[in-house]
Amino acid sequence: MITRILRARLDEQVGRAGWLWASLKARLTNLQSPQRAWQVGEVHYDLGNDLYEAMLDPSMAYSCGYWPESQTLAQAQEAKLDLICQKLQLQPGMTLLDIGCSWGSLMLFAARHYRVQCLGLTVSKAQAQLGADKARDWPVRFELADYRQFNPDGHQRFDRIASVGMFEHVGHKNYRAFFDMARRCLRDDGLLLLHTIGKNRAGAAIDPWIEKYIFPNGSLPSASEIALYSEDHFVMEDWHNLGEDYDKTLMAWHERFEAAWPALKDRYGERFCRMWRYYLLCCAGTFRALDNQL
Repeated sequence: MITRILRARLDEQVGRAGWLWASLKARLTNLQSPQRAWQVGEVHYDLGNDLYEAMLDPSMAYSCGYWPESQTLAQAQEAKLDLICQKLQLQPGMTLLDIGCSWGSLMLFAARHYRVQCLGLTVSKAQAQLGADKARDWPVRFELADYRQFNPDGHQRFDRIASVGMFEHVGHKNYRAFFDMARRCLRDDGLLLLHTIGKNRAGAAIDPWIEKYIFPNGSLPSASEIALYSEDHFVMEDWHNLGEDYDKTLMAWHERFEAAWPALKDRYGERFCRMWRYYLLCCAGTFRALDNQL
């Protein structure tokens, strides 16, 4: 249903008041200020590790999988993690900074298979605690920090930087600060990989329902915005659109969520079930309609 609505562009003809107010609010205020940055961690990522362990694959990768040769969610996520490591040209002994590291799926994969040392930044206490437990025997560290407050003097320099599924929380008022931070943390011959959901056009990045109920203060960039704000520090060498793969990933998460719901319902309740089901299926519809990109 969502796919058909978007393909027919009905969203551009009805119910615009909420969208216009959300866009105006985003333009007038910094919804992703340092003070607000922790809200999405508390509201979304700290919901409960039991929920995410049930819904995600065993590595707990909470971003788009890579499906060209994959049959299962676990295979798609492993293929995605390996694709990232190959694009970063990781070599044993390198250092990797993961901005928005989630539960550490990328860092653990890179440490195990490419023998690199990793540091991850997150604003979620639940992610940092579980991730640290999973990474106990590997050269992987977690730090609770907003990216703007990390390494302010630039003394720490990394061979490679990745940011996977975090840039959606940065916001257009902070894009320049994000790329400034990445540049001061990266060696002169380093590589940055940015993996983010994006919109087709600049300035149409706020979904008021998702912002209110799922991801507080979220905002999606366009390709032109990424290019504009990164060009002072970086040369764009590779652009890879995986939007179609996110449809499959979200449907796999939805299937696992529905299967696990009987064990989760006493803690989360029916209202949460309806909200979460709508979130997963609505987002899958946006990617299927090519309204969102990855």
